[in-house]
Amino acid sequence: MSEPCDLFIIGGGINGAGIARDAAGRGLKVVLCEKDDLAQGTSSRSGKLVHGGLRYLEYYEFRLVREALIEREVLLNAASHIIWPMRFVLPHSPDDRPAWLVRLGLFLYDNLGGRKKLPGTRVLDLRRAPEGVPLKEGYKKGFEYSDCWVDDSRLVILNAVDAAEKGAEVLTRTACTSARRNGDRWDITVQGPAGTRAFSARALVNAAGPWVTDVVGRVTGTNSKRNVRLVKGSHIITPKFWEGEQAYLVQNHDKRVIFINPYEGDKALIGTTDIAYDGAPEAVTADQSEIDYLLAAVNRYFKQELGRDDVVQSFSGVRPLYDDGAGNPSAVTRDYVFDLETQGGAPLLNVFGGKITTFRKLAEHALQKLDGFFPQMGADWTAKAPLPGGDIADADFDRFVADIQREYPWLPQDLVLHWGRLYGTRMRMILGDATALEHLGVQFGPRLFEAEVRYLAAHEWAMSAQDILYRRTKENLQMSAEQIDALNVWVAQNLEPQT
Repeated sequence: MSEPCDLFIIGGGINGAGIARDAAGRGLKVVLCEKDDLAQGTSSRSGKLVHGGLRYLEYYEFRLVREALIEREVLLNAASHIIWPMRFVLPHSPDDRPAWLVRLGLFLYDNLGGRKKLPGTRVLDLRRAPEGVPLKEGYKKGFEYSDCWVDDSRLVILNAVDAAEKGAEVLTRTACTSARRNGDRWDITVQGPAGTRAFSARALVNAAGPWVTDVVGRVTGTNSKRNVRLVKGSHIITPKFWEGEQAYLVQNHDKRVIFINPYEGDKALIGTTDIAYDGAPEAVTADQSEIDYLLAAVNRYFKQELGRDDVVQSFSGVRPLYDDGAGNPSAVTRDYVFDLETQGGAPLLNVFGGKITTFRKLAEHALQKLDGFFPQMGADWTAKAPLPGGDIADADFDRFVADIQREYPWLPQDLVLHWGRLYGTRMRMILGDATALEHLGVQFGPRLFEAEVRYLAAHEWAMSAQDILYRRTKENLQMSAEQIDALNVWVAQNLEPQT
C-alpha cells in the first residue's frame, strides 16, 4: 500500500534538507530520503564557511557573489549559534595579484551585498600588527576582511530537525531504489532499516548532490540535458600554530587561494584543493600530493613550517558543480541550476550545483519552481525564521552564553560555550532537570556526556558513534581511541536501533 505525500525529496545534504524545511513550512506533506546519514557526503566536508566567495569576482560571478553576501547576513541572524563572524587576513606579496586588484575586489565585496553587521576591510602593516607575527618577514602589507564560519553538518541537521517538527518525515539510511511516473503522481520505492516502503508523491525532487545524475538515470529512468562536474576538495587538520582568532587566506604558486582557519579551539583547518574527479563519490579521500600541496601553501607564508607529521586528520569531499564547460576546475561556476521535467505528468525537479551559503535561497527558488503544481502552498517564509536553537535574542550569542552560565552555575564554562555553539537555546533540552554534572550521566570524553548522546539519538537521527563524533559534534578530535571504542560499545548496548 503506497503512502501518499506531496513532495518526495532524494538527498539528505544541505540542499535536500533545506528544501524539505521550506516545503514543510509551506504546509506540504514532505518525505526526505537519504541513503546514508544526514550530511554524510559533501555537506560535512566543506570549508565550513558562509561567504560570498571573494575569488569568484575574478570570474565575473557578480550575481552569485551578491546573493551569497546577502544570504551571509540572513543566516547569521537565523543561526548565530552555529554561524559566527570571522576576520580573514590576506598577506600580500608582489608575486601575488596586484595590491590594487585586491583592494578593488575587497571594495566590491564590502559593498555588493548590503553589509550591515560585519566590519569592513582594513589595510594591515604586517610588520607592526599582531596578525603579522606568525608570518615570514617578507610579508609587509596585508588586508583584513570579514566572512562567517559555519558548522556545516549541523546546518544540515538543524534544517532536517525543523522540517520534521513541521511535519516532514525524514528517513535516514534509506535508499530510494525506484521512482516511476504514474500519471500525475510518482510511485516510489525505498529500502531502509524498516524494510521496503512505497510512497505516492505529487512531485519528486532530486537533490542527491554528486549522485544527481545516477538518480536521474538509474532511479527515475529519465534523462536530463544538464550534468554535474565532480570536483574534489581536500582539507587537512593540524594543531593551531598562531595566536588570535583570525583566519588567513593565502595564495599558492598556481594562483589558487587557501584558507587557514582556527578550528575547534586548538586546531587549524587548511584547504582546499580543486581537482577534477571521476571516481565513486563515496570513496573519495585526500591523497598525499594534495596534503603536500596544502602544506606547501602554509609553509610559503608562515614562520612555523608544517610537515606531514603535523597532520592530525584529513578529509575530502566531492563538489557536484554544475557543468558549465569551464576547463579549469577552479573556474567552474558555484551557481545552481534547476532542471524541471514533467513529460506531461508529475514533475521532477533535478538540482545541479550550489554552495552551502546559498542553500536557503536555492530551496526557496526550488519551491517557487514548483508553485504551479501546489497552488495552495504557503508563501516564502524562511528569510526571517530562525533555525532550531537560533532563537537567540538579537542574535547576540555572547549574551546568550552569559545568561546560560547564570542559569546553570554548576556547568563548566567550556561546556556552556561548546553546547551553546552546537545547540543554541536547545541545550536546555539536554540539560533537563540536571542540577549537577553527575546528572548528565556517563562521561565519554572531555565534553561528551550521556545526556547529549541520548538527545542526539532521540532528536537528530544519530545511530552510531561516528554519527555523533563526526557530524553532530566534532568530539572525535578531542577523544582518545580508547574513549571512542568505549562510546561504540555503549551505543551498541544502549541505543535502540531506529526503524
